[in-house]
Amino acid sequence: MGTQQGKALVTGASSGIGAAYAARLAAEGWDTVLVARRQHRLDDLAARLREETGTAVETLVSDLSDPHGLARVAERAGQGDIGFLLNNAGINGYGPFAELESALMAKVLHVNVLAVTTLTHAVVPVMLRQGRGTVVNVASQLAFAGALPPHPLPERAVYGGTKGYVVTFTRTLAAELAASPLRLQVLCPGLTATEFHRSRGEEPVGGREESVHEDGGMPVGQVIDASLAALEDGRTVCVPGLADPTPVDDLAAAELAVRVAASAGRR
Repeated sequence: MGTQQGKALVTGASSGIGAAYAARLAAEGWDTVLVARRQHRLDDLAARLREETGTAVETLVSDLSDPHGLARVAERAGQGDIGFLLNNAGINGYGPFAELESALMAKVLHVNVLAVTTLTHAVVPVMLRQGRGTVVNVASQLAFAGALPPHPLPERAVYGGTKGYVVTFTRTLAAELAASPLRLQVLCPGLTATEFHRSRGEEPVGGREESVHEDGGMPVGQVIDASLAALEDGRTVCVPGLADPTPVDDLAAAELAVRVAASAGRR
């Protein structure tokens, strides 16, 4: 069904925002390519989407922290038929920075930064040639929480840094491509009712059925509603639950003021 608009490639599709966003896109007629580490979760979702929507569904089991796994997904993303990319895969690696295991730190950086950049780079040239395409990169409200102390927020230096990168990368790329027909968005949810906090990222959460961490949070459907509405409105930064976009506009104004003041100081 997705031949006219292309297919939607969704990473982190085995649960949470990724699984629900894939289901929403399939309901709108998108054929999908589902990427995640858990084969059984992908198989279950693929079967449900085929039955409920009649769309075509591919599954690609891959660990995006592994260079070979990322290369496989990038190769698939660049084949020319992806019209919607959702870079949703992410892990948190929460904990005191001084105690963070080197292997887990590298995994967080690979999944949250390198994979997002690589897969975006795989699809954007093709989308530009085709004259259409959408990229949604999932960040976090913790991207804006830099100086706030932990408790109740998590200890998050590396995670928050990676999500800050996703915000800056997406905003800057959107400005670079402003004259093109592509739509770019950075989606910055707060605490969401998924299983994200049930694992630091070393291994995925086990079990065949999705679960929700004890902290609760915004229903996943509301996060997706906000993202799709922001795409329709042409807003690059989407913060679900933020009814008034003035704080985002103020952030851009503050950045400009810093640059102008710094330039003036060099005279």
